[in-house]
Amino acid sequence: MNRIDRLFGILTLLQSRKFVSGEKISEKFGISIRTVYRDIKALGGQGIPVGFEMHKGYFIVHGYFLPPVSFNSEEANALALMETLISGFADKSIQKHYSNALNKVKSVLKTSQRDKLEQLSSQIKVQLPSCIDTNFDYLSIMQNSISAKQCIEIEYTDNKNLISCRKIEPIGLIFYAYSWHVIAWCHLRNDYRDFKVFRIHKITNTGDAFIKTDHIPLGDYMKLLPVDY
Repeated sequence: MNRIDRLFGILTLLQSRKFVSGEKISEKFGISIRTVYRDIKALGGQGIPVGFEMHKGYFIVHGYFLPPVSFNSEEANALALMETLISGFADKSIQKHYSNALNKVKSVLKTSQRDKLEQLSSQIKVQLPSCIDTNFDYLSIMQNSISAKQCIEIEYTDNKNLISCRKIEPIGLIFYAYSWHVIAWCHLRNDYRDFKVFRIHKITNTGDAFIKTDHIPLGDYMKLLPVDY
């Protein structure tokens, strides 16, 4: 990667996050920390206000306007592939939001890129096992709950076909064993539980903040799963 492409890549990375550490930039672009410093200085020399906050990293100063991001053909093709996977493995809420986001992306593509993308999309298919069930509309609400650290209430049918109402604190979503699972602290059981999302019949965002403040990292919980995910 030449320096011009790398500088643009660093700028795009800074646009995508609130803070980006020098170590993260170094790792992503395969450069030394000293080179990161020089590149950040070069961006500043081009009039791009890059700030730095101790223990957090670099950031684009609030209020600075950046032009729309451009895409090369390989990046546009990757979006077409992801669109197919989203349609097969995500629920209706995620499919809707992804479609809206993709339309915004397509609006900044060149006409020739957009035409090729539409053609490619019809030439990528996914053959899904019949056991995969994504006929629900909950993943988006769960994502918001996880990021905002707010409780949700669910009506859930367990493996014994018993229905119960639970107030839970979701800590993450995992796709394994052909199903989406939400891992959450259950107020009823006072412990972590693994809920299959397709068994949820009703979901409500309570707006209540999490009570538990020291949740287990999702990666650590995954080590406890009885499957080779």
